[in-house]
Amino acid sequence: MSRLPFYLLTGLLIVAGIALSIHRHVEFEVPWTPGEKRQVWEVEAQVDFVGQGDPVIVDMALPGPQQGYRLLTENTASSGYGLSFLEDERGRRAQWSIREASGPQQLYYSAQMLVAPQAKRLDIPPPKLKKLVWEPPFDAAAKQVIERAHQRSADAYTFARELIRDFTGDRQGENVRLLLTQFEQVPLLVKLLNEAGVHARQVSGLLLEDGRRRQSLTSWLQVYNAKGDWVLFNPYTGEQGRPENLLLWEDRGEAVLDVEGGSNSRVYFSMIEHNQPAAAAVRNQLSNDTLLNFSIHSLPLEDQALFQTILLIPIGALMVVFLRVLVGIKTSGTFMPVLIALAFIQTTLLTGLIGFLLVVAVGLVIRNYLSYLNLLLVARVSAVIITVIAIIAIFSVLSYRFGLNAGLTITFFPMIILAWTIERMSILWEEEGPKEVLIQGGGSLLTAVLAYLAMNNPWVRHITFNFLGVQLILLALILLLGNYTGYRLLELKRFKPVTES
Repeated sequence: MSRLPFYLLTGLLIVAGIALSIHRHVEFEVPWTPGEKRQVWEVEAQVDFVGQGDPVIVDMALPGPQQGYRLLTENTASSGYGLSFLEDERGRRAQWSIREASGPQQLYYSAQMLVAPQAKRLDIPPPKLKKLVWEPPFDAAAKQVIERAHQRSADAYTFARELIRDFTGDRQGENVRLLLTQFEQVPLLVKLLNEAGVHARQVSGLLLEDGRRRQSLTSWLQVYNAKGDWVLFNPYTGEQGRPENLLLWEDRGEAVLDVEGGSNSRVYFSMIEHNQPAAAAVRNQLSNDTLLNFSIHSLPLEDQALFQTILLIPIGALMVVFLRVLVGIKTSGTFMPVLIALAFIQTTLLTGLIGFLLVVAVGLVIRNYLSYLNLLLVARVSAVIITVIAIIAIFSVLSYRFGLNAGLTITFFPMIILAWTIERMSILWEEEGPKEVLIQGGGSLLTAVLAYLAMNNPWVRHITFNFLGVQLILLALILLLGNYTGYRLLELKRFKPVTES
């Protein structure tokens, strides 16, 4: 019978597992190793204004996901105010409201922005062209400024750059100076660009610098080309491109802060940089599960902790299959070592080994007595289970009395599995003798220890919990090992006389 379908299946599982894991790492920035740190900026906006005893509505622009940054968390502090987060064609905004406010008022908004180089910028539609009616003599001056920049440019971006340069240094002519007497520079640049048929708008950004306080937003030009792509320009230097430390706070050309019912309003910004574990930094993103972003991070933390242990079982199963199929180690029960290894994770290795040996040793002595009673199998196993529970309870009480709190963790051992282990070893003792008991018991314990070392590795715990595609790879490896029919390593000693002759 052809084995091609089998190998195609295992190959498909491996490819699918690797693809899902790489997609999760690239698309959602889940780190490969535990302990990785990510750069996070915590920015706080403080809104100050003076209430006049009337109803107040405060409307402030908020940052959103953008190129290079991703919003992690946001919080507000506004005692007595109602708060709503709005999102429409004007972008994300926070709106505070109160029936009456008098005297100085302060509102706070803080956001944590993750530095994410792979984060994509939002597709924002270009602004509509706004053509103005220029009054003399400003109409002639604007026309000459536009014509001069147009002659030295080739497209929308070069036109914007040349236009800005005409406003700086020695290139600032009489026409520019005349226009600046009537208009502010950044709104004037937007008007001139629109007059020339170039889509542009004024946006507000925050230059991030660790430990800065009471900072203000800076104005930038957002210029679109015919394809709908846009580029930022510094409206005072003509420098093209977005600085790495620039966080766009408002990117729709709207007012950053609008206060109704108050006066002397202004907003200041404070910021601080810190690093935090990458797993925590991307947890919010992972909680929004889709078909391709399937994860268990949306579950309650208690269930997540449970799955973190459950997802280690395939690692232990792979270790058991490897040791039994390729190495040839004999164990008492097929996957009993995996369950014992899980108990070792809870008890620590040394405490678990001592507890396991004590329970099994005492259980074998009692089981030896039960064999003289000639009980039926069901009754005998039930008696062994009750005996194991009693042994664990006695050891737990004694360890507590002696101040050995680590001994209390012996309760994590699977009692049913221990009872069956004692029963199987007792029957094996009667049928095969103590040597076979030591071989299978020692093999089980060795397998459990090796499975524990593999399952308790921090890197393994991180990979199995955060990359569910790894489970497909483990399944494929187990299937491949299950197809092995050759000699085991421990069986090679039978051929030693052949090599010596």
